Amino acid sequence: MRVIGIDPGLQRTGWGVIEVQGSKLSHVANGICLSEGETLGERLLSLAVALREIFARHAPEAAAVEQTFVNRDGAGTLKLGQARGIAMLVPAERGLAVGEYAPNAVKKCVVGVGHADKRQVDHMVRLHLPGCAPKGPDAADALAVAICHAHHLQSARALVRAGAGR
Repeated sequence: MRVIGIDPGLQRTGWGVIEVQGSKLSHVANGICLSEGETLGERLLSLAVALREIFARHAPEAAAVEQTFVNRDGAGTLKLGQARGIAMLVPAERGLAVGEYAPNAVKKCVVGVGHADKRQVDHMVRLHLPGCAPKGPDAADALAVAICHAHHLQSARALVRAGAGR
């Protein structure tokens, strides 16, 4: 199964696609969508177009997006939330349910510590996905979201199998 993770941002949206075969994870692709345009609407549209191209090219079967954390800048948080909406819309257009994970939950799943820094996330993503070279911190974060979602999907499947065995 192919899983895409998305780390939304208004200027830079990271994405990463992994392949899941049983308990084995492998890297497929990753990158960063840079928004273009003068207005907020143009920038959001450019992110949507870029994500649609990635979905068409890599055909993920599952998707997950990192949740937005609220910071002191309310306007900035709102704009980030709008970019996050685009990141959720594109997989929904393809009929995919979208997993959502808090940044600390992703870090805890991938690194083992909820307050890991970007360097630690990048390092652990490379360990989980041998041969992977994230195209920047946003792409590494997106791959971490995909890894986290893959682990949650595997756990959910194991629970279903265990329940069916009763």
